[in-house]
This record gives sequence, C-alpha cells and structure tokens, in this order.
Amino acid sequence: MAMEGTVRLPAGEIHPLKRIGRRLLIALGALFLAALIVWLTPGYVDETDNDVTFWDALYLATVSLSTTGYGDITPVTPSARATHTLLITPLRVVFLIVLIGTTVETLATTTREQFRINRWRKTLRDHTVVVGYGVKGRSAIAALLDNGVPRDTIVVVDPNQFAAAEATDKGLSAIVGDATRAEILNRAEVATARRVVVTTDRDDTNVLVTLTARQLNADAEVSVAVREAENAELVRHSGANTVVPSSDAVGRILGLSAISPPLGHVLEDLLATGEGMEVAERDVTPREEGRTTKQIDDVVLAVIRDGNLLPFHSPAIGHLVRDDRIIVVRSAETLPWAPRADIEAAGEDE
Repeated sequence: MAMEGTVRLPAGEIHPLKRIGRRLLIALGALFLAALIVWLTPGYVDETDNDVTFWDALYLATVSLSTTGYGDITPVTPSARATHTLLITPLRVVFLIVLIGTTVETLATTTREQFRINRWRKTLRDHTVVVGYGVKGRSAIAALLDNGVPRDTIVVVDPNQFAAAEATDKGLSAIVGDATRAEILNRAEVATARRVVVTTDRDDTNVLVTLTARQLNADAEVSVAVREAENAELVRHSGANTVVPSSDAVGRILGLSAISPPLGHVLEDLLATGEGMEVAERDVTPREEGRTTKQIDDVVLAVIRDGNLLPFHSPAIGHLVRDDRIIVVRSAETLPWAPRADIEAAGEDE
C-alpha cells in the first residue's frame, strides 16, 4: 500500500518488474541449460549410486551455478571436465551476473527514483495542480491537454493510491495524500504553481484545500468545483478565483435542454472537446487591433482588458487594443491557445 505523500512519476520505457522478470527467465534458462548439458554428457559420477539422472544433473547445475559445490557429483573423465570448464563455467558467470545485477538494481531503484523525484521538483515551475482524480478531475485534465497544457506540467493529488496509479499510467505525475494538508501540497510544489484545480467530492474539503493552497501561493489561479451552489460564496471567500457549482450547472443544462432541445445540443457541443464549436481565450491579432468585437471573424463573448473581464455588450470595450485578450466561440479545428507571436508570424508568412 502506498504511503501518504508518496510521489509517483510516469514510468520509464521498461517497468522494473518486467526487467526483473526477464532476468529471472535468463537465470532459469541458464540453470536448465546447464542441467541438460550435464545430463547428456557422459563422465559424471554420483558418489551415492554412480547413476546421474536428470534430477541429479539439475541438482549439480544448481550447486555449480550458485558456486556451492558439495562435490558429491563430479566430472571424472577428460571430456566431462572439458565440458564443465568450457560450458558450465560460462553459464555460472551469466547466472551470477544476472543474480548480482538484479540485486544491485533492486537496491539502486529507490536511490534512482528519489534522485528523479528531486530533479522533478527542482524543475517544476508554472505547473498545474489538480486535486482529485475523479470524473471532474479527469475531465478538467482532458480540457487542459486539449488546450495546449503540456502533460508533464500537470500534477495530480489524490488520497486514493489507485487513482494516483491511474494518473501515472496516463503519463501524469501524481502524489498520494490529503490535499488539505500543507505538507502534501508542498510536495506538489504548489508555491510555484500557475494553476490549482480543486475537484474533490466534498465541499468542506474543497474549502480547506482552497484555503491551504491560497496560503501557500497567493498568485495562482484557483478554480474549484462545488456540489452545492450555496457553498460557492464560501469557497470564493476562501480564495478561489473561479467557482463552478457542478450540480446546479448540470441541472440548468438539463432544464434548458428540456425546454429547447436545439439549445441543449449547442450547450453540449460547447462542452465537448475536439469537434464542433469550442469556447477559447486568445490574444487579439494585429489585424484585429482597432476593430470592434463585431468586426472580427470569431464570435466574441467577453474581452479581458487590464485584468478586468468585460462582457461583449459592455460599452467600455470600444475598439480592441493590442494587449486585449478575448474569449470567443470558434471552430474546434482552430488552435484555441495560439500565442500572439505565432499568430504574428503566420500573418507575416501570408
């Protein structure tokens, strides 16, 4: 059972258990090959009955390859001694190399993994911490990945070791532990995180995680899903930038879908990723500067100016300026998070 606070990183190309299994097969293969050689080679004598059976040969191979050598079964003819020297001795070397190599690697695995974890922590900056790897957590991570967040910059925190193992199987880093504790969030390097996404199943836990995360990092964008809308304000006071009442949101979508099925299809399309329409935030392109929101190709829902969110109908928007960011509805085929530098380079190429 994984201990609380255990850091799990994505596995390398070959799992350690697979390496040990391969070496075990090699050792057993060397053992049975040596037994077969002894059994088929005349000139071996058993001091008890002079008759060397296959089981006697297997016994001799075992004690020979392990360098025990009791001397009760011995090669007495020149050909048997030559066979033992030229064939059994190399197999003994292979057997010992496999045995010692496996032991050394087992002992070194912990040290190597700890070194890997320490190096990972030192390079972890501007990452995203996702607390909870349930349905909401997995969906949030899928949205992050779909919008260009690198997989190796996402750290999952979950008290369930099986959830953490599932996250690492998906190529994510994970920490087993209770995220309400500062010690656990410190292991996730929350102090240097860019985003914290909280998706546990209990609103009281969400409040405690938000308070702890905000205490450790005053600048991170903290997004929290709450089950009950009445707890949303409490979570905001705890330090969350964005609060999503999951139960109310689902209920509202269901109600709107019942009244207007086409509206339900549109909302479903906006929430689904990879097809149809997407909601995205992006920079204003050079050719869009000086235009109004109605004069650009994408449908603009809001403008972010100097850190303030202006809805599309706000008269304060006026004309778009260089440092604006806009929230738009656009085709899913278009990269939603293209940096301004890439957009400008594309414009120059045209």
